[in-house]
Amino acid sequence: MLAQERYEYIIEILNRDGVVKVSKLIKELNVSIETIRRDLEHLEKEGILERVYGGAVQKKVSVDKLSFQKREEEFREEKLEIAKIAMRYINENQSIALNDSTTNVEIARQLNKTFNSLTVITNSLLIATELANNTGIKVILAGGLLNNKEFAFYGEFAKNILKNFVVDRAFISVGGVSLNRGITDYDINTVEIQKILIEISKEAIILADSSKIDSVSLTRISDIEDANFIITDSKLDKNIVKKYLKSGIEIINK
Repeated sequence: MLAQERYEYIIEILNRDGVVKVSKLIKELNVSIETIRRDLEHLEKEGILERVYGGAVQKKVSVDKLSFQKREEEFREEKLEIAKIAMRYINENQSIALNDSTTNVEIARQLNKTFNSLTVITNSLLIATELANNTGIKVILAGGLLNNKEFAFYGEFAKNILKNFVVDRAFISVGGVSLNRGITDYDINTVEIQKILIEISKEAIILADSSKIDSVSLTRISDIEDANFIITDSKLDKNIVKKYLKSGIEIINK
């Protein structure tokens, strides 16, 4: 049995039972204990499981989303670093899309200082407000049902507005990035907006601070291959950058 087939078998058991035992895998797969240990080590590095004595357990999926205010306070340096990197991929007279997120609010602040001619499409009330006084930046707000905890619009109205456009680049801040599980976030309302931004953009650029790389959130957005590249901060381990590049996924963090 090939290594990839063993990985899929182990993942299937984890999804069903939440736990796998080394002794059982040795018998069922007819391989050595060293082979199983290497397989579990590989899957642990992929963020799929956590090794424990005698086997492994399914890695806990992040389901809790902090309040907007708390998220704004967390990883402030990382968000600023991501925003400054993102500026290199925006040119005057382009059209861009920004989903609602604390990282994209920081990008909006940078846009205000840098650009004189730009079109910005967003579902974020805070981003629209941040850019409102810049007469050179045309803001298109995808309105709908206002979530007053996230200061953003969701639902059918917001989605239908977004579907009318094609943008040069979408900067999509997400809750998790994993080679195996793809791009994920916390709740379905957010994910529906993110999916549309991927669809309407010529280039989809994923934003995630280093704590979210090799991490999985509750709701799936897309395959990781749907992203043109990923922007993160300089704290990300170099080995992770190499691992993703080896799989054809470019990560930019400097």
